[in-house]
This record gives sequence, structure tokens and C-alpha cells, in this order.
Amino acid sequence: MSQGSQHGKWTISSSDDDEGDELPAPRAATSKRHPPGKSNPGSHWQPSTSKLEPVTVDVKPEPVSSHANGSEAGQSAQLNQSNPVKYQESSPSLPGKRKKEVSDSSGWALSDSDDDDGVREKSVKREPPSPKRVKGKDEQPPSPKRVKGKNERPPSPHGRLYYIDEPDDFFESSLPGLDDTYRFYLNKVTGLDRKYNSGALHIRDILSPLFGTLKESVQFNYCFDIAWMLQQYPEEFRNRPVLIVHGDKREAKARLVQQAQPFPHVRFCQAKLDIAFGTHHTKMMLLWYEEGFRVVITTSNLIRADWYQKTQGMWMSPLFPRLPKGSSETSGESPTFFKRDLLEYLSSYRAPELEEWIQRIREHDLSETRVYLVGSSPGRYVGPDMERWGHLRLRKLLYENTDPLPGEERWPVIGQFSSIGSMGLDKTKWLAGEFQRTLTTLGKSSHRSDPPLHLLYPSVEDVRTSLEGYPAGGSLPYSIQTAQKQLWLHSYFHHWKANTTGRTHAMPHIKTYMRVSPDFTQLAWFLITSANLSKAAWGALEKSNTQVMVRSYELGVLFLPSAFDMKTFPVNKNPFPVSSSSSGFPVPFDLPPTHYSSKDQPWIWNIPYSQAPDTHGNVWVPS
Repeated sequence: MSQGSQHGKWTISSSDDDEGDELPAPRAATSKRHPPGKSNPGSHWQPSTSKLEPVTVDVKPEPVSSHANGSEAGQSAQLNQSNPVKYQESSPSLPGKRKKEVSDSSGWALSDSDDDDGVREKSVKREPPSPKRVKGKDEQPPSPKRVKGKNERPPSPHGRLYYIDEPDDFFESSLPGLDDTYRFYLNKVTGLDRKYNSGALHIRDILSPLFGTLKESVQFNYCFDIAWMLQQYPEEFRNRPVLIVHGDKREAKARLVQQAQPFPHVRFCQAKLDIAFGTHHTKMMLLWYEEGFRVVITTSNLIRADWYQKTQGMWMSPLFPRLPKGSSETSGESPTFFKRDLLEYLSSYRAPELEEWIQRIREHDLSETRVYLVGSSPGRYVGPDMERWGHLRLRKLLYENTDPLPGEERWPVIGQFSSIGSMGLDKTKWLAGEFQRTLTTLGKSSHRSDPPLHLLYPSVEDVRTSLEGYPAGGSLPYSIQTAQKQLWLHSYFHHWKANTTGRTHAMPHIKTYMRVSPDFTQLAWFLITSANLSKAAWGALEKSNTQVMVRSYELGVLFLPSAFDMKTFPVNKNPFPVSSSSSGFPVPFDLPPTHYSSKDQPWIWNIPYSQAPDTHGNVWVPS
């Protein structure tokens, strides 16, 4: 079946069963994981042939870690950075075998990868091959006449302040001036005016002795570069015990353990993933200090590439003091029941390695917490357990802790994410029929409004003109196999544009969801999470809505005005530099969002882009 749209002509598979594997029964006993089935692309996309304006600059690329990003898209990003293909006006032939060539003049082709399941962000980790650099016929060797000085940098479309290395003042030497009202922070980004990093945090800042004298820590995450991660700890804490909570299996697990061999103080806890296509996607730090305990929930993987030129977000808890000896089991609880919910989330791992941390948390006072925990834990749930995880957990919190608003049918819902799963052949399959109902819940009103839905996901042009160039798309793993089945979704898409935070060119790996007033000045609620736009992350109803199935581990925090003694959150239109006098919420991107034009296309990671160079003068050739 063919469909046309503003994003080109596609041939659509008639299959709607994107997740058709037989899955385990509701979690009562340990389930077995069934092998994933392969999806068949069986189609090709003929994109718009409008030419993009070339960017004729040569910018030094981000140094590449020796450890690959876990997804195929991430591996392609590394390969394109380490073996860049330069743009040629004569449209050079692209290396590598392609599944199907496109007949138009765009030079785009499908990747020969056909095992994308539309749900997973990560496949089996493998070291990418190291092909020879492709040289265009007109490319000349470097001129010997002038050797660049060691510290010289090439010109950049982002101004003279573009740099890769950290400037001298990048890390904090004293306790930074942070917004303690919401405790929501963006990461620091190299290449921005200094004011846009004021009040932002790098991983070294988070682990700094300025925040406490570290005794032990736990790192929950999806991708790890253990040697790099340990280098981010201050030297005096670098040999303190670290527990790694991961979801890797078989060869991937063996490689992860191999990484840690030189570091005897690093231990592992493998998260159980009993349902096909599930991932351990939670990104959290538990930090135990001599002075107390802290929780940090982030959107960043523990690899170098995630901490320098992408937009990431985090919530950092207050320092939780130890409770007096003899305190009751319910002591130290917050009005948002954060302590109870964190303990329940950790218990869902059923992991002996986490028991001592569960006990430590019980011994601390978490009463100052003003956010709600929203997690996902794999399983199939029935009855009251349906509201424990995923989007039904979010729905329950919005139902119980918010109030209806006048004219709420005009309050748009915004979802912003870095990856997209399979939504089905039309919006009723999951997005509108299930997920949107959660996002539009406000209090106990029986009225179900149908407000505008704005989805923020970078376009090809957003990625091309970014700080990282096309390799930024390695962290945006929306595949052609998934996209071709849901053209209807693309009409919801809006650009990543973040001039207010200085991060328009720092591609988002952050994930945020919110309800905003018609004039975009007030928020009814705000959520930062690891969960992308997918059923695997948020859960999907089954058996006539009597059961919910969740595939992955995810974690985020929900900000509700009632917990801050407010009716709504005012939007802070100028969040940088951080000011302690502002009560506004620092939304990480520009409001209102900008809708795609008829020429815009969503970034698809596994097709080539050779019509115009990126900010480094390269094209994109997926591996």
C-alpha cells in the first residue's frame, strides 16, 4: 500500500503486528524471554528531492570513545566520526552494500539492516568495522605549506566559541549557584556562551566533593564506558566501591565485565529482562556520603559523547540526612511518597545486590522531596498493580494530585523525546487511544478533553546543522522500518529549537512531557524521564484493557504545582543565567514549538544523507 505525505512517498507493509511475539504471562513467577522476530522492511522511501544549502566549514569532530554506543545507530555515529565521508559537489558514490537503491536523484538508499524491531533502542553491542576512509575523486591531500598550530581551531558556523575541550572554567571550583526550587538542571554543553552553562551541571560536578564526601555509589544505566565513568569521579573517590546496574546479556555482558577487569572495586547487578525487546533504560545515581544520601535521576548514558554536546537533563535530590536510630519504618517519608516509591522500584529488580541499598534508604530522611517518582518495570500486571508502572502510573498521579483547569481543552500536551517505537497503523492503536488519555488527565473530572498534541523530534536539518553534525543522529535511533509504518505520526512533529537555553544546536537526548497553557506561559505539570515515545517504555494495555504489559526499566520524576504550593508553574522565558529570584520553571526548549514545514523530514538514522554536508563538512553513511 502506497501513501503520500509531506515527507515523501512510502510503500507501506500491510502488517500491523509490530510486537507480535508470544510473550510471557503476568508476572507471578520468573518468565522466559522469547527470541525477537525480525521485521521485514519490504519497502522503500522516496524522500523529498529539494536540495539543502551546503555548509562549507570544517569543524574538529568530537573525540570518539573506544567503547561503542550500544545501539546500531550509535555505532554508525562512531564510525562516521572516526571515518568521515566528506561532502562532494559531484555526489560521490557511497561505500558499503545497500539493500535497495532509490531511483531518484537524492542518492538516498535503505540500510541493509533488516532486524529493527521498532521498539528497541539497543541491539547486541558489537565493535564497528574500521573501513578505509572514502576519498572523493576531487579531494586533495593537505597542503604542506602551512601547518596549523597545536591550539588552532577551524572556523565554525556556531561562532568562535565553538570548542570540544573544556574551557578552564567549565567545571565548578565552588558550590555552583543552582536553582534549588525545582532541582531540575540541564547538562553543560561545550561551545556555548558561558551564561548558558551557569547553573548547568556536568557529571564531574555531580560527583564533586562539593556535594558530599562519597563512600559508595550505584550507577543505573543503559550504556557504559567504565574507564571514562571512573575518571569522572574525583581522584579521592575514584577507588570507592561502585555497583553497576545494567541489562546486558551474553556477549554484551561479557564485554561490559571485561571493561571492569582493571577496576576491582566495580561490581555488577544484572537487571532481569524477561520480556522480548525490553531494555534497562533507567539512568540513576545513588550516592552514599559520610554526610547522608542523594539520588540523581538523569537522561545521560555513562559515555563521554552524552555529556558534552547533547542536551540532557537531570533531577538532583537534596542531601538526605540519616534518621535517628530507632526511627519507625514510615519515618522520613515525603508528601509525595517518594521514599516508598523508590524502595518499591528498587525492590522490583529482585536483586540481592540492591538489598543493602534498600536498607540504607530506609535509614535516611527523604521528607524534603517535592517530586513524584514515575517508573517502569518489566512485567504484565493486572488489577491494582496496573497503576504501579508506566503511563498508568502517571495517569494515577495526575488524577489524584491535580485539578481541572478552565478551558483545559485548549491546553496543549507536549512530548519531547529522542527515539520512537512502533505506534501502529493509526493514532487510535496506542497514541490517542491510550497514551494521550493519560497525558490529558487533570484531576477527577469526568470531562475528557482532546487538546492539541505537539511532539518534538529533530528534523534532518536540525541534525545536519548541529554541533556534532550528522553523528548526533546516532542518538536519535528512529528507523526507516518503523517510520514507514506510521506516516500519520509525522504530522505531529515539531522542531528541536532551544534558543532560550542556548541549546538549539545541541541535539536532545533529554526526554520531557508537559501540559502547557494556550499562551505557553504556564505549566499544569512537567515530567523528565528516560522514557521515549514507545509502548516498550510506557506500557500497553492488553486483554480488553484488563492487563498492562511493560517491557523496559525506565525512571523519571514528575513536577506537580500542588507539591510546590502553586496552582500552575510559570514558564521561565529566560532560564539562563540562573537566578535565585525566579519562580519560573526552566523548560529546556522554546515555547511555542515550531511545526515542521512541508520540506522537513524527521531524522531517520539508517538511511544515507548525502545531499548537503553537516557542520563538519561530512555526509552520513550508516554502517
